Amino acid sequence: MSKRGSSPAGETATKRMRPSEEGDNNVDMDQGDAASNPRLECAGDMVSDAGIVESITLKNFMCHSLLGPFSFGSNVNFVVGNNGSGKSAVLTALIVALGGNAQATNRGSSLKGFVKEGESSADVSITLRNKGRDAYKPEVYGPAINVTLKITRDGLRTYKLKSKSGQFISSKKEELISILDNFNIQINNPVSVLTQEMSKHFLHSKGEGDKYKFFMKATQLDQMREDFVYIKTTKHVTENKVEQHSECLKDLKRKFQEKEDRYKSLGSLDEMHTKLEDLQKQMAWALVIEMERDLDPLIKKLGAERDATVKYDEKVDEWKNKIEEAEKKYKQIQEQLEGITQQVQELQPKCAELKAEAQRRNTLLKPSEVTVHRCKANLRDLEKDRVQLSSRINDLKLSISQTTGAESQARAARVEKIQTELENLAHQISTHSQQIDQYERASSRATEEKGKIRRELEVLKRSIDATSRNLQTMESSRSNRLRRFGERMPALLSAIEEAHKKGQFRHKPRGPLGYLISLKNPELALAVEVCLKGLLMAFTCDNHQDERVLQGLMVRALPGGRRPTIICSKFLPHVHDTRRGAVNHPEYPSVLQALEIEDPVVINCLIDQRGIESVLLIKNRTEARRVMQGPNPPAKCTQAFSKDGDQIFTNRNYTADQSRANYLSGDVEEEIRHLKKELANQQAQSSRFQLQMKKLDEDIKQNDVLLRRAHIDQKMTKDKATKLQLELTDLENVEEPQSEDLRPLEEDLEEIVTKASSKRAEYNEALNQTADLKASYEKAEREYKQQKEHINTIIEEADSVKEELSKSDQEVMKCKHHKKHYDEKRNVHLCNIQTLEANLKVKEEDLEGSVAKATEICPERLEVRRTAKSLDSEISRLKVKITTQQEQQGDREEVVRQYQEAVVNYKNMAQQMKNLNSFIKSLDSIMNQRLTVYADLRRFLSARCKYYFNSMLAQRCYSGTMTFDHKNETLSISVQPGQGNKADLSDMRSLSGGERSFSTVCFVLSLWAITEAPFRCLDEFDVYMDMVNRRISMDMMMKVADSQRYRQFIFLTPQSMSSLPESNIMHIIRLKDPDRGQNNTQRSPDEDQ
Repeated sequence: MSKRGSSPAGETATKRMRPSEEGDNNVDMDQGDAASNPRLECAGDMVSDAGIVESITLKNFMCHSLLGPFSFGSNVNFVVGNNGSGKSAVLTALIVALGGNAQATNRGSSLKGFVKEGESSADVSITLRNKGRDAYKPEVYGPAINVTLKITRDGLRTYKLKSKSGQFISSKKEELISILDNFNIQINNPVSVLTQEMSKHFLHSKGEGDKYKFFMKATQLDQMREDFVYIKTTKHVTENKVEQHSECLKDLKRKFQEKEDRYKSLGSLDEMHTKLEDLQKQMAWALVIEMERDLDPLIKKLGAERDATVKYDEKVDEWKNKIEEAEKKYKQIQEQLEGITQQVQELQPKCAELKAEAQRRNTLLKPSEVTVHRCKANLRDLEKDRVQLSSRINDLKLSISQTTGAESQARAARVEKIQTELENLAHQISTHSQQIDQYERASSRATEEKGKIRRELEVLKRSIDATSRNLQTMESSRSNRLRRFGERMPALLSAIEEAHKKGQFRHKPRGPLGYLISLKNPELALAVEVCLKGLLMAFTCDNHQDERVLQGLMVRALPGGRRPTIICSKFLPHVHDTRRGAVNHPEYPSVLQALEIEDPVVINCLIDQRGIESVLLIKNRTEARRVMQGPNPPAKCTQAFSKDGDQIFTNRNYTADQSRANYLSGDVEEEIRHLKKELANQQAQSSRFQLQMKKLDEDIKQNDVLLRRAHIDQKMTKDKATKLQLELTDLENVEEPQSEDLRPLEEDLEEIVTKASSKRAEYNEALNQTADLKASYEKAEREYKQQKEHINTIIEEADSVKEELSKSDQEVMKCKHHKKHYDEKRNVHLCNIQTLEANLKVKEEDLEGSVAKATEICPERLEVRRTAKSLDSEISRLKVKITTQQEQQGDREEVVRQYQEAVVNYKNMAQQMKNLNSFIKSLDSIMNQRLTVYADLRRFLSARCKYYFNSMLAQRCYSGTMTFDHKNETLSISVQPGQGNKADLSDMRSLSGGERSFSTVCFVLSLWAITEAPFRCLDEFDVYMDMVNRRISMDMMMKVADSQRYRQFIFLTPQSMSSLPESNIMHIIRLKDPDRGQNNTQRSPDEDQ
């Protein structure tokens, strides 16, 4: 589609004379005839002036040899005829001749298909009226414009534009487009020209998007949208050109400056030469001054370094004396500890003897106590039997000597006694039950204690295994410290070294990190180790490729075991600048300050992974809590660690899981001694646990024996109670007492008394023996505890001495470390002095040479304030100017001309850029306004279309809705024939053919009401209508045509229009029926008026 202006709705009001209230006329048509409106009467007197079709002629077009010429009226024209008579050919020729493409006609895919078969070309001639104030170049074309189109067999299209008199004016299509734009002829607009295929497609369209596109195309809103898109694209292209021209402007400016320099360089060469000599003299002495200026700081620095040598010597001597004092103190404490250890070793055998003696006496005491308890129980049973038997004998004697009444009293007394005994037996049964419960609880407690000790023993065994492994690792690390990090770690590092030599790594990996760091203060080893944790075993790589190679080496070198972590981070040659985020405390160091690391890669890795610059090390745990959890914690400090490994935050703290440093401790022998001692203590603890378990087993067995005995006693007591209960029952049932023989009872009583005497003697003897054994056991236990306490006191004293020894050892290591540190610093310092002296000597020699050269150039010394660099730049620039001036000195006019051209070009380009930027800014503002107007216009046209559509439907008592969705670009039309409920509105697809055609006519007429065009063509609009709908539609179109006399209407229909009433505004063209026997159709007789 060509990019030419459109004028929808009211924008063409100034182009042709017509009533301004067109919308009001269309709305009033359903309420009365057009003649009843005075405004319509005025419109009826008007005639179309410009752009209407006056005549059309077809030659060898499609299947017709000759059609026409047909003359059209200025208002309503009906082209009627049967199928094949040429109606569609007339419409197709109109579309093609006025610039439409072949696809728009729906009759062919290319123009060559419109040439009649057997002919070489086809011709179409159309005459357009060119009158009134909207006439196009009336002085050239006259009152009519003849458009002649010729189509060749090859599909080529040529135009000839002629005047009314037949004079040839132009053959350019641009001229035709200008004519169409002037007349506002929109040949591709379906409202201007609605073909049969377009009407059929619209009738059968199932998509609401197609209806919306039809509306947009009819109102030319889509053309406006495409214009906006085109303008926006053009604006982007212009902006890109502006950017490109900006670069060109920079080049022009540079060229302008170059030309300006050349123009200004036309001065005297003598002045430039004189200036060059002065600059060279200044340059010579400026070099001397700069060398002297550089020499002074070197001399001062050398003097300061020589003075500082004494301080380094004093520091080395100071720490040497401290080492001697610390070693002397360490030796004294070690001798003291050896004396204490020897004393403990001497006391241990005696303590063991006392413990064994106490255990032996306790073993003797236990059976004796059991014997006492057994004798006491037997005595108690015999005494009860004696009392019961004596009572029985007395009762029998009394019962025999007394009367019957006395016997009854005796039985009553016996019953009472039995009842008392039953109560005592019930008490004994209760006591036995309590003893059973006590023994069961004791046995349960012993079993639980045994299980607890067994679990502790298992944990202790695992700890013994871990300590043994650590001890083995420490012993193997005597010759190689790397073995602390694993037995296979040396093999892994060897494999890494070998792979690095082969070039498999871009940068050699570093690790384990704990092996590459050392402590300034060994006392903080545990704190640093707890802080760094798993990082001590980690490796670091520069890139992921090196990481994959290292993983492969670990798989081979550490099979089946836990492999170290690999950290991938870019290696840098310098240490991170941590001044902004590091903690700086006057008393306590950070982890970064406490470490000595030579490799910046390792330092950067620990800074990135752990933030060691913001972690403080405070030896005392209480002091650490005071500092961190006080009102003013140190700035930039995230946490702190004590020397015991405790981790302290500002709001919480944690205790360390380990008590010794495994990787960072400095004294291997001390660690080995500590591990051996720890292993011995663990083994001793294991032995104690085993003895306790053995003792608990014995207690459980003894409790089981006592429990079984208590059950037996309880059973016997219950049996005795049962017998007494039976006796009581017998006494209660006996009416007369029975005499008994007392001899057997008396013999039994004598036997019981004899046994009781014997058992009492045995009890007294066992009691005395138990008392002696108990006193002996308590004495032995007391002696053992006194000896044990004495040994513990000595051990506690040894612990304090060990702590002092450890501190003294750490002090020795610290002093040695500081002495080594200052030795190294002194050596570096002496090397620096030697380097400074050598540099000073070289610079003095260079200075002497520079002074000699400067004296040759300028014997008198000059005081120059400018730098040699600036002088050298000016000399170089001046030389270039002199050379350029000498080369161009002969053509002065050419230099002036080039300078003036450069000035003009630069100013022109700068002004163009300014104008383009201003244009883009104005275009943005205009586009924003146009888009707002476009949205308002679209909304206004939608509202008018809905209004006219409902007005058209109402003429046949139809109701309907038209819903626009501009966001989703859909148009929904619903129609209800007759006086139905609006809730029953249905889509047009559900209507009959005639009802759908009538609705389409209403829709088209509503679009006619909101659009502008000089003529409108409608092809077979009533093909699907019944007679009622056709009549109503025809009446509606005639009313519209009558109200719009300034427009031309062309209707193509196969129906006969004989039923139409005669009117001076109506023109009917009847085409001859086709001759099926021939390939061409002759022109029909003249038109009927």
